[in-house]
Amino acid sequence: MLLNSAHILADHAGRAVLPYFRRRIAVDNKGAGGAFDPVTRADRAAERVILRAIATAWPDHGVIGEEFGARRPAARLRWFIDPIDGTRAFIAGAPMWGILIGLMDGEEPLLGVMDQPFTRERFWSGPRSSHLRSAGGRSRRIRTRNGTRIGDAILMTTDPDLFTSGAESEAFGRAKAAARLTRYGGDCYAYCLLACGFVDLVIEAGLKPHDVVALIPIIERAGGCITTWDGGPASSGGRIVAAGDRRLHEAALKLLSR
Repeated sequence: MLLNSAHILADHAGRAVLPYFRRRIAVDNKGAGGAFDPVTRADRAAERVILRAIATAWPDHGVIGEEFGARRPAARLRWFIDPIDGTRAFIAGAPMWGILIGLMDGEEPLLGVMDQPFTRERFWSGPRSSHLRSAGGRSRRIRTRNGTRIGDAILMTTDPDLFTSGAESEAFGRAKAAARLTRYGGDCYAYCLLACGFVDLVIEAGLKPHDVVALIPIIERAGGCITTWDGGPASSGGRIVAAGDRRLHEAALKLLSR
């Protein structure tokens, strides 16, 4: 029932977002101190429709959203919402963005949905597996790519500017030098490509819980690993590393902590 609710929330949010995509749209800046942190009417419209639906279906649940903050954050069941993960891509007309809907049961990520309504792709975690529904409407189970050595790995990150200068950027540089291929961009889409077995590593920094909670069960139930750079739980955000299997994940942790 909870997973079905997550799908319904994604349907609502997709209908709210799509009328704004690849249209002229005003962009506000939430960033402070000269930073650029964009938000649009599409972000706010999608989060509002999700909030209304949760309040109707699950009034006792908590919600932590990117745009409108937290409601009942002490609740055992809490929804983590990023109405458009990848707003920079959205305003550039690039389809490397998605709607993130995750549910935590206490400190455990229970389920996650990443919906890309423009490409009509939806990724989600079932109780023991992860799945993709593609544009044609067919659903299939997805699995990470196992057994890849670091020297053969495809690495993705959204933006090299995510990493602060000094130790953090140097750590990413070591991973980049070790990998075979590094690609930039993607936001949540990169993690779903990892869950599908096309990407082997995703390394990022500065993430918030709403950026990652939905992605954790999708990656783990596809066979992958996702933690902070020091091996802790990823659900609080921060510096995140995801890998297709445990051996590659351990190799990446060593590079990042050297």
